[in-house]
Amino acid sequence: MTDQNRMTIIGPGVMAEAIIIGMIKKKIIKAENILAAGPNSDRLHELEIKYRIQSQQDNAKAIQNANVIILSVKPQKLPAVMRELHGKLPQDALVISIVAGATIESLTTGMDHPCVVRAMPNTPAQVGEGMTVWTKSQQTKAAHQELAQRILAALGREIFVEEETYIDMATAVSGTGPAYVFLFLEAMIDSGVHLGLPRRIAEEMVMQTIKGSIAFYNQNDSHPARLRNQVTSPGGTSATAIYYLEKMGFRTAISRAIWAAFTRSQELGKGQKHQDPENI
Repeated sequence: MTDQNRMTIIGPGVMAEAIIIGMIKKKIIKAENILAAGPNSDRLHELEIKYRIQSQQDNAKAIQNANVIILSVKPQKLPAVMRELHGKLPQDALVISIVAGATIESLTTGMDHPCVVRAMPNTPAQVGEGMTVWTKSQQTKAAHQELAQRILAALGREIFVEEETYIDMATAVSGTGPAYVFLFLEAMIDSGVHLGLPRRIAEEMVMQTIKGSIAFYNQNDSHPARLRNQVTSPGGTSATAIYYLEKMGFRTAISRAIWAAFTRSQELGKGQKHQDPENI
């Protein structure tokens, strides 16, 4: 642990809480050196009690003694937050933004601060199984990059990329990905209930099937298509089910959904309103 590290998290939402948990559990930063900032006093008090951290409703005051600043606000609120912080950040502070669509250029300019890391984690970070893709500004020092890597690794797995455009792609694939998985789980469970299974049994069956399938995939070097073929007997139940999935455009729906999320991430970065996915 580096005792001198002091972290301020602006925007104390779900992902902010996941970061707090990761920092404390992995002993990256002590609880008393973490400060959550935002306008919701009830939420700040909740985090204070739960994790023994500090809080502050004034963002400008919250960053005064921090050497790590996490931006975890909604994209629509980011411009106002950057105006509050413009020119006020400690000179050697590392800024890590997990705001969807916010580019490094907009962040460095908006805050008048050169040392910025842009990251896209996902919700499994709450249980230490997150996937975070990240990049950095050219002015970010090696020591800051190493610190950012340690912080993000505390949330699960992390991948550094040189191309910033990969962050928008990661937003669509892994950042938004848990929503696709949960929807698929929900659909499978509801289908089991529709067949006549008790919901409790359907849930257990589906959860273990997904968990076991991932474990099996991780222990094999085979392409997913090869593994699928292994469980698809000619004329069997799997072949029949897959036929209907393909007929209903399952792959196309997934592909279009991810493309729509990618496009939306770019829109958020440009401050644009949402476009109809049907026109994408």
